[in-house]
Amino acid sequence: MENKKFVMSFSGGKDSILALYRMVKRGYKPVALLTTIKENEEKSWTHGLSENLLKNVSESLDIPLLLVECSVGEYEKKFEEKLQEAKKMGASICAYGDIDIQQHLQWGKDRCDATNLKAEFPLWQESREDLVYEFIDSGFITIIKTVNLKYMGEQFLGKKLTKSVIQEIKATGSDACGENGEYHTFVINGPLFKKEIKFTNNGVVLVNGYGHLDII
Repeated sequence: MENKKFVMSFSGGKDSILALYRMVKRGYKPVALLTTIKENEEKSWTHGLSENLLKNVSESLDIPLLLVECSVGEYEKKFEEKLQEAKKMGASICAYGDIDIQQHLQWGKDRCDATNLKAEFPLWQESREDLVYEFIDSGFITIIKTVNLKYMGEQFLGKKLTKSVIQEIKATGSDACGENGEYHTFVINGPLFKKEIKFTNNGVVLVNGYGHLDII
């Protein structure tokens, strides 16, 4: 019988949560959430989530957390080490939330090839806009955590992602799903969650052309 256990490459954002949700609905069992955090910073790469928030999500989802603490130079090596750990937990698959950027697909496949895992991309090549609406319609609640100020203003930070907010995002010329890096999200509730993730909002931080919601 096919081993249906998987590890989820997890950012805490909407796409990885939707991919996780789809895998679970297909009957696959998650053994762990694998998240990369910056060495010496205790914040996740890309989404800038604190270790504490990630642990709260892991607890609410009732899925163990595998943290990959790494610098840029060691990112791939450390990621693969944690994939080996996930295999010991029973995983035969690593699932990713990527939608249509070919180099992201290749990166994920390369990590799995190196560790003899199967790479799964549940959202691959579907409509970006349809996926973000599916996420909302499924009952997930997420806030906008980071914006690229080249595309979107800081007034979006902290907003819950709704269909009307998607229209506001599109009006800026940005992708509805933010797949080009226009914005990143932090999912705080919805299916799979046992309880909502509470956080303290310390306001907005602007750095290197990005606006971040400073939450702990």
